[in-house]
Amino acid sequence: MSADLVLFRNARVLDGTHDTALDGHDVLVEGGIIREVSDKPLTASSARVIDLAGRTLMPGLIDCHVHVIATIPDLGANAELPDSLVALRTAKIMRGMLMRGFTTVRDLGGADHGLVMAVREGLIDGPRLVICGKALSQTGGHTDYRGRYHSRDVSHYGTKLGAMGRVCDGVDAVRRVAREEIKAGADFIKIMANGGVSSPTDPIAFLGYSVDELRAIVEEATNAQTYVAAHLYTDAAIRRAVECGVISVEHGNLVTPETARLIRDKGAYVVPTNVTFDALAKEGASLGLPPASVAKIEDVREAGLAALETLHAAGVMMAYGTDLLGEMHRHQSEEFVIRGRCLPAIEVIRSATVNAAKVVRLEGKAGVVAPGAFADLIVVDGDPLADLSLLTGQGRHMPAIMIDGRFVKDELAA
Repeated sequence: MSADLVLFRNARVLDGTHDTALDGHDVLVEGGIIREVSDKPLTASSARVIDLAGRTLMPGLIDCHVHVIATIPDLGANAELPDSLVALRTAKIMRGMLMRGFTTVRDLGGADHGLVMAVREGLIDGPRLVICGKALSQTGGHTDYRGRYHSRDVSHYGTKLGAMGRVCDGVDAVRRVAREEIKAGADFIKIMANGGVSSPTDPIAFLGYSVDELRAIVEEATNAQTYVAAHLYTDAAIRRAVECGVISVEHGNLVTPETARLIRDKGAYVVPTNVTFDALAKEGASLGLPPASVAKIEDVREAGLAALETLHAAGVMMAYGTDLLGEMHRHQSEEFVIRGRCLPAIEVIRSATVNAAKVVRLEGKAGVVAPGAFADLIVVDGDPLADLSLLTGQGRHMPAIMIDGRFVKDELAA
């Protein structure tokens, strides 16, 4: 029996490419790749054969908005931690993500190419990592953690692993920093184009960057054959950013129907992150979130669920995101249940599979159970379409988790 050859029999395949799951399928995995998927029995003489007996087989989940280096909720303090400590804490955070069934994550500020390499080399047992490097923020913006009474130089943010972003102002400077992040291994560029919760001097309604700066950053990303993701809450900020060429709208809590239609018509998409506002409201203060940040949570929290309905009605593509910090990472899977309160279950599934694969630019490779795709697979006891909570519980309902054809959790009988 070859360790690289696994045949799943009698699987109920669910990846969002159809409106329902597909019963009675066989899936053959070889060398880290899905080789065959069939509604007829497959054979492979040297394979380990696993009869799933109707259990659900899904692609590994994709979270399109994480901060793997956010080891504590106070992001200003996190930025001051030793890089070695941040790296070791990050490895633990990423291991937790993998054991919840997330085999690919897109980091929206902080992770560097060294962490990407560590995952590839097997030094960190975690999901594959798609990164933007450091997010770009203007002075006083969402990753400027100096506060009102400090004017120290901000250049150190660019070299600290625990810093989510770096500060740069002016068209020439934002061009240079965008180029530096791409040179350093960024797969896309992230900007802070609106006020935020976790930063001290930017109320939610603040607009980040001038139109000229926004367009310059988008041009640099386009020149590098990639795109810009933007931290956005208010309708005015969303509209402005999308009109300047931003493709990935992060959060989007205060979007109106008119702007939702603009997002759709521009071919952009939204990555809502409702679970983080619930977690911050309940636990943020006790875990060290500064009072000024706690006070801003309700500005966006209640609008999040209404935004899901607005975006769905407008036909906007949505991907799964969580944006959790520190110990609150354990709530990562609860976004499924939150979205399920106002969206069809199949759309929630798609947000973490086929839709998310488009966002991370791994369409056909991740987020699907199909020939040629990565052998990133999870086995679920029960039917997530009937009960999205089966995807929560720290992987409790997942007897098997596979990444690149390798089991990282295997409680299945051969």
